[in-house]
Amino acid sequence: MSAHLSRRQFTRAAAASAVFSLLPGRVVGANEKVNVAFIGCGGMGAGDAKSIAKTGLVNVVALCDVALGSRHTADIEERFPGIPKYRDFRQLFDKHGKEIDACTVAVPDHAHFPIAMRAMAEGIHCYVEKPLAHTFEEIELMIAAEKKYKVSCQMGNQGHSGPNYHQFKAWKEAGVIQGVTKITAHMNSGRRWHGWKIDGYEEDPMPEGLDWDVWLGTAPAHPYSKKLHPGNWRSWYDYGNGAFGDWGPHILDTCHRFLNLGLPHRITGVKRDGPNEYIFPQATTVRFDFPAREGEPPCEVTWYDGVANFPEPPAELDDARKAKWGKPKLSPGKEIHGKDLTFMGGSHGSPLRIIPESTMRDIAKDLPKIASGSSHHKNFILAAKGEEKTRSPFHVSGPLSQVFCLGVLAQRLGGVLEFDRETKRITNRSVADALLAGPPPRKGWEEYYRL
Repeated sequence: MSAHLSRRQFTRAAAASAVFSLLPGRVVGANEKVNVAFIGCGGMGAGDAKSIAKTGLVNVVALCDVALGSRHTADIEERFPGIPKYRDFRQLFDKHGKEIDACTVAVPDHAHFPIAMRAMAEGIHCYVEKPLAHTFEEIELMIAAEKKYKVSCQMGNQGHSGPNYHQFKAWKEAGVIQGVTKITAHMNSGRRWHGWKIDGYEEDPMPEGLDWDVWLGTAPAHPYSKKLHPGNWRSWYDYGNGAFGDWGPHILDTCHRFLNLGLPHRITGVKRDGPNEYIFPQATTVRFDFPAREGEPPCEVTWYDGVANFPEPPAELDDARKAKWGKPKLSPGKEIHGKDLTFMGGSHGSPLRIIPESTMRDIAKDLPKIASGSSHHKNFILAAKGEEKTRSPFHVSGPLSQVFCLGVLAQRLGGVLEFDRETKRITNRSVADALLAGPPPRKGWEEYYRL
């Protein structure tokens, strides 16, 4: 990338140039197993690996993790003995790209993008953990790459294949959910960074065998620290998307999809407790204003995080449940205020309830029956085989994840951000607009921003 070409110009030009490829992504025969590589083998990556292997529809051909040989990857390494293993995803694709049909990407938020872009360019179907990527414009490129390379992609918000997905779809189509003007969403559990006193990056001795350069990927370079790896990366603006990027995909996904929310025109950092230059605040409230869409009224969505930062209980809640609101803690979830009905729901695939409960009982017999389907991981593998379509492809999960990226900017900067939905620019604050792209990629990592 030339020195005078900004990351924004580069990503926008590349996304605009995306066209459908003449050749589709890997096609797997009906009676063949899908050759899959697991990239990220600890934590959530281990869970994805186990679930995909459990389908019985795959051959595991390679493992990749920057910390192979550590206790975090031991379970998966033991489950798949004799499989080729790599710390660097580039070496994995160099040596096995032609034999891999599909891969999982379950690494820190900032590292989703280069791995997925390389895989899609190889025609490999991608399962990428949530949120889809670290910055708004990286997601733009991932959506464009999915289209260009004709691959089947799935974001790892597993509830999007669960009961809430099928229920929300059926209730919206039947008119049970209609005229939604207000949604509150909340996740009030303690986070890793709560209580931290941070005034910069720290440095700790490097664990043996950890490939820190690959861990950093395209992101800004900082020394290894226990407050970054393993797991703590989500706390930092340079690497993670905080509680909102972590839990928003499990709480707001069906609202976003079936209410056709798209992107907001205004984002407001209503509350920030303990704002910090490096890590997320201790608690935040962020409001998103979505304009009227075809058949839908304007809608206000408000997000709450922090251990004691609760929304007000909905007026429709019965007195006994109101008295218990937030005691001892409020479960992750949402309240949806429609034209005629109010709904409460939890996280992931948890189905909605109509409140008050008396209303739910009165109309229960008239509610549409709820369908079911394949699990999220099986849906991805069946899509790789051409037998289903993924339920959370990048062109669906991408705009959802971009909402979280916009929310992170409000958590980081506070105040009001005016967003132009047509140009996809923040029009009132240049600092925020520049952060849609983020800093330029590290030297040697520029290639992933080209389609």
